[in-house]
Amino acid sequence: METTYKDEIFTKRVRAGKRTYFFDVKSTKSEKDFFITITESKRVGEQQYEKHKIFLYKEDFEKFSTALEETVTYIQDNLLPHIQPATVETEKTPLDA
Repeated sequence: METTYKDEIFTKRVRAGKRTYFFDVKSTKSEKDFFITITESKRVGEQQYEKHKIFLYKEDFEKFSTALEETVTYIQDNLLPHIQPATVETEKTPLDA
């Protein structure tokens, strides 16, 4: 008996230094619903990886997205050093006087 069930619908990989993050959209076995898994994969040996996974269900997408956006904005606005725009000094010429 052949099955056409395919649980993985979409995947996005983000490489970040020693870690790789996977954002996967998967369907349920009934194929009538879907959810997101977020996986952090980190190399811990020659061919060994440590993985951590979060399951995010559609009823929580908006709350999760809002909380993540607020958290990133807080860090960017309050904890990261702010870069001041460089001031450009111009030399005055006799025509400017």
